[in-house]
Amino acid sequence: MMKLTRQTILIILVAFIASSSWAQKSKKQDITSIKSMCGCYEVKFNFAETFSPKTDYEFHKNYSAGALEYVFPIEETKNKIVLQHLLVINDEMIIKHWRQDWLYENTALYTFYKDDTWNYKKLESGEVKGQWTQKVFQVDDSPRYEGTASWVHKDGRHYWEAVADAPLPRREFSKRKDYNVMKRRNRQEITANGWLHEQDNDKILRDGADELIAQEKGMNQYIKVTESKCQLANDWWAKNNLYWTDVRAVWDELFAKNETVKINMKVAGTKLYQRLFELGDQLNGDQYDAASSKNQIKSIIEKHLQDNPNLSLK
Repeated sequence: MMKLTRQTILIILVAFIASSSWAQKSKKQDITSIKSMCGCYEVKFNFAETFSPKTDYEFHKNYSAGALEYVFPIEETKNKIVLQHLLVINDEMIIKHWRQDWLYENTALYTFYKDDTWNYKKLESGEVKGQWTQKVFQVDDSPRYEGTASWVHKDGRHYWEAVADAPLPRREFSKRKDYNVMKRRNRQEITANGWLHEQDNDKILRDGADELIAQEKGMNQYIKVTESKCQLANDWWAKNNLYWTDVRAVWDELFAKNETVKINMKVAGTKLYQRLFELGDQLNGDQYDAASSKNQIKSIIEKHLQDNPNLSLK
């Protein structure tokens, strides 16, 4: 066995300390970037199809929309940050929007396959060293997509980008039947006046092999405005957060017990999010009962798992 000299040991220790210090500094920068996505924003959504390998393909119309959106942290621990999005409609109505969870050096992913089915994927710790997983959830806190990558802090820029398969976006879910998977290349970059969610997406028909139907470019600009414009969202969350905390807990329980999850998003003519939104409206109030609420949430979600006897919330 090679005997290490005192000088060699000292060099190793210095290198280890320097590496550890760099990693801590980088993680702090990551957290700062993630949390800087919080605030009140005017959002501009823009999507345009750019390419298709099919000579007879008819390109769909460009999509543009705008919204006032409030993004804020609802959970934060050493290695996890949860950001909730709420839409503010005409200064009088709130719609619960998507959610993004950020997990540091996470090794457990649920990857979208197709047809509202997600499969468990285990990663090695070495594969995700220094990385953050972004887990994106739908308005009812059911899953959408997950990807893992490192935040990049270079030349004054701060961004994160990863590739993940996802269901069809809501803007096309009820209109398109020619593809069933969107392969999303997501980049989230902090800007001087907010942040940018840039996308380069493949629209794929997955039936055995993958067939590329079309590609699109997406640019969602989050432009920060005064916080007071989103006060209604802040007030709404104060009244509704207990219920949605329990909804998240039930979903976590489902995924903890099942490696493959298939969700029937529409049962007996009613969509899952409609049932959960309606229940939330019914349970609001000072006498909120978490135990009763969780049982009712479980009943609704189980209704949308009824064609999947192997799934369990028991």
